[in-house]
Amino acid sequence: MSEISVLEILPMDMLSMSIVVLFVGMFLNKKIRILGDNYIPPAVTGGLLFATVTALVYSFADLQVEFDMRMRDLLLLVFFSTVGLSARLSALASGGKALLLLVLVAGVFLVLQNTVGIAIAVAADAHPGFGLMAGSVAFAGGHGTAIAWGQVAEDAGLEGAAAIGLAFATFGLVAGGIVGGPIARRLIERHSITGPATKDADQAAAESATEDAADDQGWLYHVLISVLMLTLCVSGGDIVNRMLGEEGLRLPGFLTAMFVGIMITNIADVLKRPLNPAVVEKFGDVALNVFLAMSMMAIQLWTLSGAFQIIGIVLILQILLMTMFAIWVVFRVMGSDYDAVVIAAGFAGLGLGATPVAIANMNAVTSHYGPSTKAFLVVPLVGAFFIDILNAGTINFFIQLIQDYLL
Repeated sequence: MSEISVLEILPMDMLSMSIVVLFVGMFLNKKIRILGDNYIPPAVTGGLLFATVTALVYSFADLQVEFDMRMRDLLLLVFFSTVGLSARLSALASGGKALLLLVLVAGVFLVLQNTVGIAIAVAADAHPGFGLMAGSVAFAGGHGTAIAWGQVAEDAGLEGAAAIGLAFATFGLVAGGIVGGPIARRLIERHSITGPATKDADQAAAESATEDAADDQGWLYHVLISVLMLTLCVSGGDIVNRMLGEEGLRLPGFLTAMFVGIMITNIADVLKRPLNPAVVEKFGDVALNVFLAMSMMAIQLWTLSGAFQIIGIVLILQILLMTMFAIWVVFRVMGSDYDAVVIAAGFAGLGLGATPVAIANMNAVTSHYGPSTKAFLVVPLVGAFFIDILNAGTINFFIQLIQDYLL
């Protein structure tokens, strides 16, 4: 085999490339009707195409493209800061019950997800432990959990568990970004659900253009204030994280950035100096889409070529489970309304991929039908904190079950 050369893409170059990838995704979604009609995020469409190209370059030109991901990680913090800056106390209070319900629903789903994974492993005459890698370890847990538990499994004698877990986590990330939109579309059409009332697009565009022309300086003020608040969220979240770390508690950086944003926006309301929600929303849209495009671009598809058959079987069954669970359980438990539709789409991304994929799914739906404050509050909280706690407990429960009954 020829020696592999490595091409490293620096942060600013990756930013430029990711924007081009987004434009490609938007173009394809517009031209290929099935993509647009099912609310597939443009970042997923363009990012997967880019990842396919880099895989072909690796296979035929012996050139591996590697990315410096610091810009991507910063964009994640910026996006969740916008979520916090959009959250007012009244909205948070109304989401308390929904948060509790979604946590309970997530716990049930993790049990089902692992049951399916173990059943596949047993049917294939493989060690049941591999079934956990094909369950919540890789899918709901994502790459970090797959690496951690994969190493534990390999230390226990399950050779190749970490690589298998990473493969499932990677394809789960893709699947989570694909199935959320179709789930939302089916629920909306089947139950004749409408989103929040919005202005006619042409009328809104005309009004926006008029306001901008009349008050360019005022618009610049709101943009600069929003940038200032976002930087305070990111830096303040990092300070909070370091303080908590000294006490032995470390939360995800995006979660502390979001909490700082919640404090800032509510203090601004008390002082009667509210932020401009339209400007904050635009910053959030940009940060999220570029972040997800970068994540999809960096997927190394060639590392998964040796296990396509088993990955395909697991993916089909886990996607079927997720689809039925989102439609028949999540949607109904969360209220069978528009917010429930958006939460169901987000839950699909969360249960198969990761929190940013869940947000992208919800963003794709709300860009068509209008905002859902409840969904954008409860789903990130479940994904950032509760899902990991639930998943750790569920995995340990199934490990004990395997040791006691299946071996």
